Amino acid sequence: MVRRSAWFWIMAFLHLCHLSLSNSATPPPPVLPVPSASQLHWQRREVIMFFHFGMNTFTDAEWGTGAESPSLFNPTGLNANQWMDAAEAAGASLAILTAKHHDGFCLWPSQYTDHSVAKSPWKGGKGDVVGEFANAARSRGIDVGLYLSPWDRHEKTYGREKEYNEFYMAQLHELLTKYGSISEIWFDGAKGEGATEMNYHFRDWFEMVKQLQSSINIFSNAGPDIRWVGDESGSAGDPCWSTINRSLLRIGDASLLSYLKTGDPQGADWVPAECDVSIRPGWFWHKNETAKSVSQLLEIYYNSVGRNCVLLLNVPPNTTGLVSGDDTQRLKDFRAAISRIFSNDLATGSAATASSEWGGPGGGFAAANVLDSDDQTFWAADGSDQQGAHWIELALPAAKKSFNVVRIQEAIALGQRIMEHEVYADDVLVAQGMTVGHKRLHRLTTSVTAARVKIRITKSRGTPLLSAIGLHYDPSVDGPGEFN
Repeated sequence: MVRRSAWFWIMAFLHLCHLSLSNSATPPPPVLPVPSASQLHWQRREVIMFFHFGMNTFTDAEWGTGAESPSLFNPTGLNANQWMDAAEAAGASLAILTAKHHDGFCLWPSQYTDHSVAKSPWKGGKGDVVGEFANAARSRGIDVGLYLSPWDRHEKTYGREKEYNEFYMAQLHELLTKYGSISEIWFDGAKGEGATEMNYHFRDWFEMVKQLQSSINIFSNAGPDIRWVGDESGSAGDPCWSTINRSLLRIGDASLLSYLKTGDPQGADWVPAECDVSIRPGWFWHKNETAKSVSQLLEIYYNSVGRNCVLLLNVPPNTTGLVSGDDTQRLKDFRAAISRIFSNDLATGSAATASSEWGGPGGGFAAANVLDSDDQTFWAADGSDQQGAHWIELALPAAKKSFNVVRIQEAIALGQRIMEHEVYADDVLVAQGMTVGHKRLHRLTTSVTAARVKIRITKSRGTPLLSAIGLHYDPSVDGPGEFN
């Protein structure tokens, strides 16, 4: 082995320090609030799956009464692995199950009620849908989420505040201690009879959830980790801020729908929006309903994922306990359409220039970082630029390229910043919008052919940070029947 002198190692260390200091500057300071690690991981999922299944599946209803007999529940062919085929078809990394809907029927053998699978003929009362669901998901590398309706139309203590809140917390404790790691817990805001007398102890519920599962994300109209987008059509607003003032939110308050949809640039809390929508008209399976077309699902994708949200797409299993083959095929076609559009980035090989670069040349925040397919790197404009003077331009390789989708992504780990932006193709304005966030997709009304594409950030909270810019071609823009 060659022996090195102490002087050699000292000089090598100093050389590495010089390279480190010369090739990277201190990064821009964060603009608060910023996402937690679990929120950031959730945002990058982009598409997740909802499974509405329960008593309503067998009564052809959307909201049950709570008076249904457990004897109606008998999904003789239930196969949760087949459900995960559907989740994988959609490219989902998280699946959420309605463990209990408003009718109060529990898909697990709860110790706190006899209104559950334990009293059904399915598997002789020995079945556990939640357990099978969780095991099937994990066997595919899919994370598990659960929905537990606060409104329970069967439970006799509903309306008696102290008793019911204790009952609800007991069931919540069961779900969060019996089925391993849960990535998302979903609290619905629906209420019904007795709503004026019933006061849910959400703060206590949320505190217990975090004690039992520290890395879980809690969804509700009011967060605290993920908020409802304010509609069930899968469409976010423009703007759509991940920031909001949580103190203004109240679960079940219909007057806040517009605020939920847009968020708040002055918001003190990071509570990003989730867009829930069903592949069919209803949330539960109904024999005479069919799935949305691929073109409809793509429109939803652009209006949810493409506006800084996560898409929660519901697929309801039928009375046999299986996802319809037609629904699974539709999900495969939907994912294939997304892959066809976004697998080819026409900006690859471009040369990137910008109005300025944080830390100057070699500072580590170059314009070229938006093209390296690494979400850990980003372009940052120099903080000395005047407001509205920030821009980044791509000179496309070789001949001009035809595209009709522009993808822009912020480095949201350091906060959401962009308030207004414009897109130019060879100096012609082709798109404009407000927020960007994790991902903004501009689907143009017609394809454009250009040699240069410029993004101008005309208004921002602090210096803008962009992690990616992409150009793509969606054939449905030029041929409406392409993805029908």
